[in-house]
Amino acid sequence: MEHNPDHITAHDHAARAEASYHYGLVKRAIEAIDQHQDGPLSLDQLAQEMQMSSAHFQRVFSKWAGVSPGRLQQYLRLGHAKSLLEERFTMLETSGAVGLSGSGRLHDLFVKWEAMSPGEFARKGEGLTIFWGWFESPFGPALVMGTDKGICGIAFGAETGEAAAMEDLVGRWPKATYVEDPMMLRPWAMAAFGADAAGAEQPPLYLIGAPFQIKVWEALLAVPTGHVTTYSEIASTVGHKKAVRAVGTAVGRNPISWLIPCHRALRKSGGLGGYHWGLPVKRAMLAYEAAKTDM
Repeated sequence: MEHNPDHITAHDHAARAEASYHYGLVKRAIEAIDQHQDGPLSLDQLAQEMQMSSAHFQRVFSKWAGVSPGRLQQYLRLGHAKSLLEERFTMLETSGAVGLSGSGRLHDLFVKWEAMSPGEFARKGEGLTIFWGWFESPFGPALVMGTDKGICGIAFGAETGEAAAMEDLVGRWPKATYVEDPMMLRPWAMAAFGADAAGAEQPPLYLIGAPFQIKVWEALLAVPTGHVTTYSEIASTVGHKKAVRAVGTAVGRNPISWLIPCHRALRKSGGLGGYHWGLPVKRAMLAYEAAKTDM
C-alpha cells in the first residue's frame, strides 16, 4: 500500500481533530442521557454533566445537528429507535433479480451506483486501484475509499480506532493496490457529508460485494433519510423471508457506511441491533437524521 503521511496537511489534521471533538461530545451526551432514564435533563444539567458552560454546549450541539440540545436529547435517547420504528417505518418494494447498476434518491441527492461483476468480485480486488483518505464527518474521522467509478468504502474510526478501520476495509479487497489521494476523493467526501462545497459532484457509488450482499445493500438504498426499516423487512424484500440472520450479516458487511444507510436497519422489537463501527455511531447517525428531517 502506498502511504505518505506528508500528504496530510495541517488543515486535514485540524479538521479531523474537530470532527473527533464534536463526535466525542455527542458520545458523552449519549452516556449522560443513558444514566438519567427517569426523565429528560435540563440544558443546564446536561451541560454540567458534560463539564461545559450552557452557552458553549448550546452552540456546539446546535452547530452539529441544527436543533437545540433539548430536541437533540430526545433523538439521542435509547428509546428513540423504537419511536422511529413506530412512526417512520419504511416498507420496501420487493426487488427482482439483482442488478449491477441503479439510481435513487439519497440524502436529498440523486445518486448513481454500479456494482462490480461477480467474476471481478471473486478476484478480491486484483487489478483494482483504490484511492483513500481521511476526512472530517459529523460522526468523527471518516476513512473514504474510491475507484475511478465511485466511492467503494466509508469507515468510521471514532470507536474502532483509525488503524483498525483501515485494516478492516483493506482486508475486504486484499489484492487491490491502495493509493493515498485525499484530493481526488475530496469532492465526493464533501458531498457525502453535506459540506458546503459549491459544485461538488454527487458521489457515485461502486458496490464491491457478493450478489446477495448487493441485493441487501440495494434494499437499504430505498430507505429514506430520517426513516428506518427492519432486518426482517429487508429479508422479505430480497426474497429470503427466513434469512434474517444472513441479511443481518450482509448489512454488517456494507462497506459504504452512511451512504448505504445500514444504520437505518433495526430489529423488529425496536432494538438497535448491531453496527459495524460501534453502536454510539449508529445512535448519533439516527439522531442526526431525525434532527435534520424534523426541522
